[in-house]
Amino acid sequence: MKTGMIASLAGLAVAGSASASFVEFAVTSAAATTGGQSLTVYTVWGRFNGATDTVLNAFNFGAVGASSLTGFWHKDNAYYNSGILSQEFGTWNPSQTGSITLNRPFDSFLVIGGNAAPTNTTNADPSWVSGGNADARSWNRADLPNNGTLGWFNSNPPNNQGRVGQPGNTATDVRLGQFVLSANDSAARTYTLTLGYNNGVAGSAVAFATSTFSLPAPGAVALIGLAGLVGRRRR
Repeated sequence: MKTGMIASLAGLAVAGSASASFVEFAVTSAAATTGGQSLTVYTVWGRFNGATDTVLNAFNFGAVGASSLTGFWHKDNAYYNSGILSQEFGTWNPSQTGSITLNRPFDSFLVIGGNAAPTNTTNADPSWVSGGNADARSWNRADLPNNGTLGWFNSNPPNNQGRVGQPGNTATDVRLGQFVLSANDSAARTYTLTLGYNNGVAGSAVAFATSTFSLPAPGAVALIGLAGLVGRRRR
């Protein structure tokens, strides 16, 4: 597995007095193949420096410049997809991903922590059908609407699904989504995203951080190990 850390390119905006601190977005990548289709699977993480930092929601997702919002593969159990690998049909809903071996490794989805599974409590917020995009599909679609306000949230925050160290996350990183692209897809994809989070203590202030991340072209991923971590945050 190759790892590229995408440093904060936008200013960090923090509200309240929470001691939690967002560090950066991190992107990991891995090659996969299913049904003869070669894929690159990107996982996006929010990195934090506190032992109990907890993500509550993600919002204002949007493309930077001419970044593509299409080309994502899905292999989920959406009612109109039925577990077939497709770039035309699918859902970003993690509870509809299906089998952890036959579907999840090849499916694009969004989460506030944890793994894509029926028990994941991530939901889409109303931004998927707003901003001039009155589309009843909400996040039950293969592409991403170009309205710059997309969001998702943990509908049951007491379960601590979005906390570092919880299943599906790491000791420092909270899983935010998986984006599956064709192995030969070289389209530019840089996105901006805002996170709402706190230090995991009940009643603590909520902080907000805005930054960007990139899904590098597969041909460039192999160079990451030679060139060092991309855009490492300077301290």
